[in-house]
Amino acid sequence: MHTPAMGRATLSVKRYGAGPKLFLVHGLMTSSYSFRYLFERLGGAYELLVPDLPGAGRSEPLDPDVPLAPEHLADVLAAAMRALGAEGAPVLGNSMGGYLAMWMALRHPEVAGRVLDLHSPGVVTPRMVALDGAFRLPFSPAALDVLVSRNPREWVFRNVHYYDETLKSREEIEEYARPLGTKEGRRAFARYLGDTLSVRGMRAFAAELSRRTFPVPLALVYARRDPMVPPAVGPRLHAMAKGSTLHWLEQGSHFAHVDAPETFLEVARPFLAGR
Repeated sequence: MHTPAMGRATLSVKRYGAGPKLFLVHGLMTSSYSFRYLFERLGGAYELLVPDLPGAGRSEPLDPDVPLAPEHLADVLAAAMRALGAEGAPVLGNSMGGYLAMWMALRHPEVAGRVLDLHSPGVVTPRMVALDGAFRLPFSPAALDVLVSRNPREWVFRNVHYYDETLKSREEIEEYARPLGTKEGRRAFARYLGDTLSVRGMRAFAAELSRRTFPVPLALVYARRDPMVPPAVGPRLHAMAKGSTLHWLEQGSHFAHVDAPETFLEVARPFLAGR
């Protein structure tokens, strides 16, 4: 599908199941494939709409002159939901996808009926400040391109973490590494790191949160065994997002919808249904 906010690029969207619509947004360096264990589990209750973010999965990267700031990507997602007839549907986002879902609700509260955020970043940490500063160095994007291009599969394998590393599959690694095998895909990945997950964007996000109660119901779900985003981010974000609820998972990790789907759905199902 295509919306004007995307420039010339098109967005690949998977549809699964039948019922009221549910919009799912994946995180950095993954794709719609990361929600595969939710398709059967939720497809009997919802029509799942699962896009690949620009430059991920089977979606084209945005043109270099189209911004990848979180605010703009939130507008892209809102336009996609409208085009799919999903205005007012609940939104489930993982990691960067949860961050973008929250941005979308702040900017377009009429589009997102409620938001479930599974382990997004969203607050500035010392590690993020250090990474952001390093990525501003003139040679950093080129150095990252060289590093990833040597072996995209190995890069994905080393940087996608579950609490049980044996859960990684060859099919999954191939799926996530495919876009990184092209210059355009690696450029999109670098732009997500440098623009979407920038400290500037997260400070702007904090400022937006401070202005009012979060405009739609918001559930923040964090696992205690996440090696990618510190679990301490959850309480900080909960304190910032007035009106939100915070839920802890004793099983699972950053990708709890993959490595502990039933545990995750014990929290997700009632919230998504409005209970």
